[in-house]
Amino acid sequence: MKNSSITIELTRPQVDRVVRESGQGSGVSNLLRGLAEGGTLASRYESLSESPRLSRSLLLGLLVLATFPSDGGSLAVTDVAGRLGMSPSTTHRYMTTLLAVGLLEQDPRTRRYRVPEEAG
Repeated sequence: MKNSSITIELTRPQVDRVVRESGQGSGVSNLLRGLAEGGTLASRYESLSESPRLSRSLLLGLLVLATFPSDGGSLAVTDVAGRLGMSPSTTHRYMTTLLAVGLLEQDPRTRRYRVPEEAG
């Protein structure tokens, strides 16, 4: 019997919808919750970072996002650094980058960060 394959192409809005719905809720924290399962975030990173096929920097950025509570609570740089076992300066650099691309927002009064509510 001959094997045949089927390819389905999705538009960017369709992909976004699938990702959003697969998160079973709104927000980046829900989508990334799986990264935090099965131990601490730092130990999860260590196991994933052993793969030569994965980007360690991207994993760290995703783990920084995954540290934020899904209820919209805010964290300071030192909170995130402590949870991940990272230096505060490296953590700040990741969080500043995530802030610049809109995946985090910062309260100007408290200087704490949180994942913004999903737009749209």
